[in-house]
Amino acid sequence: MDAIEKLTRIFEKFPGIGPRQAQRFVQFLLRSSPALRRELSQAITQLGGSVHGCGECYRYFAGSGKNCEICSNATRDAASLAVVATDADLAALERSGTYRGRYFVMGGTIALGSEKSHNLRIDKLLATLPKRIEKGLNEIILAFPANPEGDATAERVRHELVRGLPSYKELKITSLGRGLSTGSELEYADSETLKSALESRR
Repeated sequence: MDAIEKLTRIFEKFPGIGPRQAQRFVQFLLRSSPALRRELSQAITQLGGSVHGCGECYRYFAGSGKNCEICSNATRDAASLAVVATDADLAALERSGTYRGRYFVMGGTIALGSEKSHNLRIDKLLATLPKRIEKGLNEIILAFPANPEGDATAERVRHELVRGLPSYKELKITSLGRGLSTGSELEYADSETLKSALESRR
């Protein structure tokens, strides 16, 4: 396998990228300057060295501390916790400028058909809640995509929360309102849509 084919196959593994798009990426890099290719190579190498998971919300961030800048920010509202599927969903909520609470990244959604959830951080979420409740947590917002996978994940997480926290019945568990149209991915939603979804959560 030559270098062009090898890189094309690597790009095909990216979410939402098919063979033709992967080939375009490779052709773009071939036409680009050696300086840009070196910059890309260095940036990929640095991912393994300077980027790591936050010890509190589990999003990836670049920094030397244990927790990311959001979790380290004492001005964030500890009363609400948005549980999102991915880092991209967290970034979308941050861009909306509407939500000022804290986050937990679940690490994906349930794959329908298999309903496998072994990669989801449900147990880790449950383990963090007593400490969060001590700090004033009173609402968990299930902020998953408005699609069947997101709905199934929200249902599973809600079930585990209710079963795992019988002594915290006063804890409110809500989901985003349908300011998001069915089939929507959070990371592609505009700020006004996310604002509406947050305000109409139930």
